[in-house]
Amino acid sequence: MDSQLRWLSIGLFVLIATLSLLPSLRLLVEALSHTTFSTSSPMAEVLKSERTWTALRHSFYTSGLGTLIAVILGCGFGFVVTLTNIRGRAIWVFCFMLPMMIPPQVTALSWLQLFGPASPILNTLGIAPALGSPQPMYSAEGIALLLGIQSAPLVFLALRTQLISLPQDLFEAAQLSRASQFRIWVDIILPLCRSAIIAGAALAFVSSLGNFGIPAMLGIPAGYIVLPTLIYQQMAGFGHDMLSQVAGLSMMIALLVLAGMLLQQWLQQRSRYALLGHTAQSLSFRLKQWRLPLEILLALVLCFILVAPLFALIVSSLVPALGMPLNADTLTFAAFYEMIGRQGVTSRAFENSAFLAFFSALVLMLVSLPLGYLLMRLPMRTRAVIASLIEVPYAIPGIVLAIAFILLFAKPLPFIEVSLYGTLGIIFLAYLSCFLSVCLKPVLSAMSQLDPALEEAAQLAGARPIQRLIDIILPLTAPAFFAGGLFVFLISINELTVSALLWSAGNETLGVLIFNLDESGDSVLASAIAVLVVLLVAGLMSLLSLFAPRLPKGVIPWHG
Repeated sequence: MDSQLRWLSIGLFVLIATLSLLPSLRLLVEALSHTTFSTSSPMAEVLKSERTWTALRHSFYTSGLGTLIAVILGCGFGFVVTLTNIRGRAIWVFCFMLPMMIPPQVTALSWLQLFGPASPILNTLGIAPALGSPQPMYSAEGIALLLGIQSAPLVFLALRTQLISLPQDLFEAAQLSRASQFRIWVDIILPLCRSAIIAGAALAFVSSLGNFGIPAMLGIPAGYIVLPTLIYQQMAGFGHDMLSQVAGLSMMIALLVLAGMLLQQWLQQRSRYALLGHTAQSLSFRLKQWRLPLEILLALVLCFILVAPLFALIVSSLVPALGMPLNADTLTFAAFYEMIGRQGVTSRAFENSAFLAFFSALVLMLVSLPLGYLLMRLPMRTRAVIASLIEVPYAIPGIVLAIAFILLFAKPLPFIEVSLYGTLGIIFLAYLSCFLSVCLKPVLSAMSQLDPALEEAAQLAGARPIQRLIDIILPLTAPAFFAGGLFVFLISINELTVSALLWSAGNETLGVLIFNLDESGDSVLASAIAVLVVLLVAGLMSLLSLFAPRLPKGVIPWHG
């Protein structure tokens, strides 16, 4: 092996071990270190606690119901948008994907402003329930509804990937046999997509199980706990053996999530059919007179799950206080002025989020290129193992990853005696660990489509590995390289689940700021920041769409 490749491989191996393996191992060690056969051990206390099993039941109920909602929405949009001649397909996909990209705490806040006696939009329309009426979103069903809406794009993506691969030949053969469109859908499409639907449902369940923002904002005020919010509350308790108990809870939810991920991967492998006679054209059903009614139905669904909550959020940011209607007398931009012009915490949170997002994206871009280059040179089985290790921090819930980093960096670093706990540094490292796989996937996808003859010719001409990487691989994979960085920036700029336990005074992020404002009762101010966050997310998604024509198909989920 070339010396450059050898040192590059060693450096990247150390990096992967530090970011992916050490936090998980530290969490496992803490969970097992005090585990004994004694009924008073921390793990035994966790297992015999009624709150643990209550939170587990609640987690399964809300995640299960949310998964059902996600499957209904995701499959409905997937079949209609992918298999029919509906107009404006790209717009439908973009709008349906937007709820997944909006931070969960913003989603929860927008729905809270849509319902209840204090809803400004309901007061404006004169249909608000009487004061003292319960807020319907503070319930298990309210949590499940929002989990389903946020997870529906995962089902949509899993199903759409399978639907796109179905060849026109099947459709033509069924038509020659005089099969109706209904029989084609029941006898051909559904059986071939069944495993993809189940895999998408598994992804939705895993995502819902680890979601913190929605259960925290809707469940904590109602006293409805799930596993992530139980961990959050336990961390705030600072009791005896607290870290060991929290580590035990974290291992419980991590094992559940990893079991779901393994199920999803197994089902995805089963859904890979070897279909012969593919054509360039995919299946397409012509809706004829049903096209307009179906487009109206899709528009109504999107209005319910996206437009109405966001409009309620905007209205809430323009009134002096909750419970007041929006009219010419009450219209005010005071919340925006207060948060942008007077509150120093806003600029500080934005600076912190921008700093973390920018440098996380930059570092991961610089790492993903050589890492992807090395992975593509490995045997398929070895590459799959390393890629799975890299994906573990992203797969497990963010609050579990945060606990792992607290355990890993609670003490000062050896030799230099510098403490990262309570600083932006620990959040930065957690972001690197969590989002490495997000940045790496587009790069690997682009590299897999390169002709190896180009690099072989450069090697014969005497080019060293680093030179080949910079002069040949980088220019050809540049769009995917920058798309991966933009993905990381988009996700991390509003992140809450990881930073909820890692932030400290002076180190707030935008996600933490919105959560803290709502928790302290300043919902109008929280709405103003949330509106700006939604505009930022939509802008970044539009920027990513500009890269789409130059990227491998499927890299941008809402395009192509």
